[in-house]
Amino acid sequence: MKKVIATLIATLFATAAFAQTPAPAAPATPATPVAKADVKIAKAEAKETKAVAKADAKESKAVVKADAKEATVVAGAKEDVAGAKADAKVSKAKAHRKASKTKAKAHTEVAKAESKEAMPAK
Repeated sequence: MKKVIATLIATLFATAAFAQTPAPAAPATPATPVAKADVKIAKAEAKETKAVAKADAKESKAVVKADAKEATVVAGAKEDVAGAKADAKVSKAKAHRKASKTKAKAHTEVAKAESKEAMPAK
């Protein structure tokens, strides 16, 4: 019997909680000119903030582009320097080769001249 009464009381409270209607909303007050002006000011400030944010984004994008361009130029300059060094190595090797050939020719010519001088005249 106690269980039945407890169940009835619990359902009574549960139905009472669900049966309540929400409180009526506050009555709509007519918008005053001051409130309209405040809304316009807020909208203008939002537009200004948006424009400033857009300008900042544009500026930072330009800075990033300039940095990237500079990095590309620096990389290009490094490639040019590397190419010039490689060309210098090649020309240096060619010069060494020519010098050694010239030295070899000079030695053979000197050797020929010495051998002609060393031979007795007939």
